[in-house]
Amino acid sequence: MTDETTQESALSLADGTLHIRQDGPRDAPAVLLVHGSASSARSWDPLVPMLAETHRVIRLDLLGHGRSAKPGDARYEIPDQGRRAGEVLDLLGVRSAVVVGHSTGGSVATALAEQRPGLVTALALINTGPCLDAFIAQEFAIGPAQWPELTDEQIRQAMRPAFSRPGFVIPQQLVDDVRGMTYHAFTATFQASSGYLAQRPLPDRLKSLGKPLLVIFGEEDRRWRSSSAADYRVVAGARVELLSGVGHSPMLEDPPRTAELLLPFLARAE
Repeated sequence: MTDETTQESALSLADGTLHIRQDGPRDAPAVLLVHGSASSARSWDPLVPMLAETHRVIRLDLLGHGRSAKPGDARYEIPDQGRRAGEVLDLLGVRSAVVVGHSTGGSVATALAEQRPGLVTALALINTGPCLDAFIAQEFAIGPAQWPELTDEQIRQAMRPAFSRPGFVIPQQLVDDVRGMTYHAFTATFQASSGYLAQRPLPDRLKSLGKPLLVIFGEEDRRWRSSSAADYRVVAGARVELLSGVGHSPMLEDPPRTAELLLPFLARAE
């Protein structure tokens, strides 16, 4: 394998430009990391060094997020985001990849596998709610007029349910990711996620795909009931792992334990 440094690029698709990061040997097995709502590829930063030792790690900012385009007339539906992720892999010359999604990113990963089963070899979902009944309601009401005036503290307050590890400090870059979104992209993404789950729960979608599946859930998740992880056991051969002491974002709250689960799964998927 040949070692490569981190490479950043912008890929132009028909409905917008997406920002991409690549780490690890370019001739190693590929793994695509898909972030959740109101986040970006940077949410994977603590985990990437552990994966990049043996894998070509590809990250994208979904349309409307991070450094990707935020068109006001774009479709932010989950199948559209999944299609774009597949187009990214095509443009990068990747013929097969394990896809790892966090939260809403797990829905995007599932949509990609539905559309391109020959491209996706296996799926790993991290704190991805299986159905709407598993959602824990949040109190965060803000209108378009107030959106530009949000302070860092208000954004952090809204983000606190995403982190449960005692003493965890929300990185400024995650606050900046929220601030960088348009109100339209923010609300449309959440509506799209809910709509996708309302149409059909994820376990029902996944059990017909026949793909190896790893589900990781922080036991202290305050956005999705961690007990709902058991719903994924209807998928033949699915492995469900609960991590104690962390919440909605294990790859940020406890990267080593997250990697300990992911790396053997990636090795078997090859």
